[in-house]
Amino acid sequence: MSLRGVLRLCLRSNFGLLQYSLSPASSRAGVKTAATHTRHSSSSSSSELISRYPVPNKKNLPFDIVELMEEVEQKGGFLPNVFKVLAHRPAEFRAFFSYYNALMNKESGGLSKADRELIVVATSAHNHCLYCVVSHSALHRIYSKKPVLADQVAVNYRVAELSAREKAMLDFALTVCRSETVTEEHLSTLEAHGFDRDDIWDIAAIAAFFALSNRMAHLTDMRPNTEFYNMGRVPRDTEKASDGQVKDE
Repeated sequence: MSLRGVLRLCLRSNFGLLQYSLSPASSRAGVKTAATHTRHSSSSSSSELISRYPVPNKKNLPFDIVELMEEVEQKGGFLPNVFKVLAHRPAEFRAFFSYYNALMNKESGGLSKADRELIVVATSAHNHCLYCVVSHSALHRIYSKKPVLADQVAVNYRVAELSAREKAMLDFALTVCRSETVTEEHLSTLEAHGFDRDDIWDIAAIAAFFALSNRMAHLTDMRPNTEFYNMGRVPRDTEKASDGQVKDE
């Protein structure tokens, strides 16, 4: 699939960002380099350091990548830092988001979007990945409408308020994450909870793909956008009311 096709599907899912009104990025100035020359700031932030690798200026990026970035930012209100950091290598950027889209925005199968995000949170927590835990916890809160479950899973999924189905799903995801041997018993357990063989492939593929994502986040010292931390914690209407934008009837 072309990046343009990926763009359309990404915008359809909006990376979970469209359901909340967030402050637009304040600037698109040139790339700034940290004083230590080991961390680099986002061009849309005054001083936030998001990567130890250079963050490219948009004017130096291929058009298709710029188009994707600008449309995601316009629709979501901010541009997730993963776009900025991975743009350091455009060919890998395209491959990453193409596979991300195939796994996380799949419209068939027995896994919901909330299920997929929960797998990412649990496996990324095991891999100690700050960026993926924070960003995908936000997406899980939005898709599931459960404001605390992702936090519980990030700390210890074994004591989180999970259904038996979710617990079986995460047990298997962690088996894959830890590179343990997968047996027919694992598959039979999942099938007993309603997953078919394609669903099991999806669980494993998400765990495997985000093992890559987690390790690239570690390499780059990627930092999550501050916008992610509050997403999905308070219903949108309540947020507006607390800001004085909605009056009691």
